[in-house]
Amino acid sequence: MTNPHNNTLALRVADADEAPMVRRLAALDDSPPLDGEVLLALVDGEAVAAMSLDDGRVVANPFLPTADTVTLLSLRASQLTRPPASPRRARIPLLRAA
Repeated sequence: MTNPHNNTLALRVADADEAPMVRRLAALDDSPPLDGEVLLALVDGEAVAAMSLDDGRVVANPFLPTADTVTLLSLRASQLTRPPASPRRARIPLLRAA
């Protein structure tokens, strides 16, 4: 029996050849397929959830506990879709004579 605390979670943008995997998740979730670029969550190599980076819709395997995984997908998606931060100037403290 597998210990659930030793699972490996991978979050990554789905490749084109993984579209059937994403469609399968949508079918399991009784949802329409996701559009555009998709962020995929895999546990031990098995797709368990996916999120569209275009509209934020999520599909997940309803037979597995995926709430925490979906939270991580949302966090990662926000990192990937956030506009780049503007460069800031380093603040150098003023030195004063004693």
